[in-house]
Amino acid sequence: MQRHVTSVDQSDRKVPINLRQSGPTPVQLLISTRVRKSPYWHLSMEAGCWRATVYNRMYHPRGFVKPEDGGAMVEYDALINHVTLWNVAVERQIQVVGPDAEAFVNYAITRDATRIEPMHGKYVILCNQNGGVLNDPVLLRLSEDEFWFSLSDSDLMFWLQGINVGKGFDVDINEIDVAPVQVQGPKSADLMADLVGEAARNLPPYGLLRARVGGRNCLISQSGFCGEKGYEIYLHDATLYAEDMWYAVLEAGEKHGLRVIAPAHHRRIAAGILSWGQDMDAETLPFQCNLGYQVPRTKQADYIGKAVLERARDRIDAGKPPFKNILVGMTLGGKPIDDYAPDFWMISGGDGGAPVGYVTSPWHSPELGVNIAMGYVPWAMRELGTALKVWLPDQYAETPGRPVDAEVVEVPFRPSVNPSAREIAKEAGRDAAF
Repeated sequence: MQRHVTSVDQSDRKVPINLRQSGPTPVQLLISTRVRKSPYWHLSMEAGCWRATVYNRMYHPRGFVKPEDGGAMVEYDALINHVTLWNVAVERQIQVVGPDAEAFVNYAITRDATRIEPMHGKYVILCNQNGGVLNDPVLLRLSEDEFWFSLSDSDLMFWLQGINVGKGFDVDINEIDVAPVQVQGPKSADLMADLVGEAARNLPPYGLLRARVGGRNCLISQSGFCGEKGYEIYLHDATLYAEDMWYAVLEAGEKHGLRVIAPAHHRRIAAGILSWGQDMDAETLPFQCNLGYQVPRTKQADYIGKAVLERARDRIDAGKPPFKNILVGMTLGGKPIDDYAPDFWMISGGDGGAPVGYVTSPWHSPELGVNIAMGYVPWAMRELGTALKVWLPDQYAETPGRPVDAEVVEVPFRPSVNPSAREIAKEAGRDAAF
């Protein structure tokens, strides 16, 4: 095991990213009552889950097809060609409800909550007082006075409750017994139409629909974590009715070739979708990780981190960024990367010298026929076409002990079937933020 790599400049961080290269370290995951099991945990085991991680203090299934049977790339094939079911109950739902719900949410997020209509949602970020990204949830607005934060991997409920201790908005803030699954892939619209009717086909991105699945109340969203066509089913009273909804989806999916898989990180990387804790954290500014569009220039209302973020943007506009490293996309050589990376693999400049950056999210893209990745490099190395070297572990390296060639490229790596607001705005030549 190597020591922590110190040649990467992390002097702008309080806690540096751990850049030791430990490699695979097989251990048995202890299942205990200290970490919560979702209502779908036993159903995932029934569907063949063989490995898991912890996300939002909950056990999270992360593999169904074993390596000897093709592993994650078999799951990838099911996603891009057919339809898949994911257990994403770890996206815990934090409800903000009350007369001041809109004002409170508008203060907590960087985007303008007043422009989110009832029965619609948006991808948003919340920042701390230093401008660091605390969470990047999907925000669902059910009514004028009710919002749900569908969380990524950080515990936001305590932060939101803490804000209101000082501010005193007239709202209640609590986690609720709602647990989502995702139905993703090109046949997802057909499956959802069978489940809840033709209205599902007409949902706009992040549009919401109330429906019953398996006889139980659900909220349907046209959204997902991969760039493919897809939906999320938010089951009410999930602790009581998990089996009813889950089995109804499986039954409806039989004729469409439905397969239960893990969340598709291989596809979300191709779409340029970030993973909190992996591609960013509470010490990362939005401008460092392709989320600058989430910081609108036109929002008049105050929000947490606003002054810091506006100063940071002014410095960037002046060519003096307030951070050392920036997230870029890259293509890289080597053998196909077909599983999760256990370490932040190191990046050097084109001369292959001492590492200056690190890879956060790598995988192989079958469509592009090349390995793709996101990672942090010094600001001066951000330009498209910049030559890099990536130090892959021996199992993926072309020559063990030698880095592979890499190049900074545009993100997303391939067009999305379900394009994000950022992609849509870029195509239209305008700012995505509102």
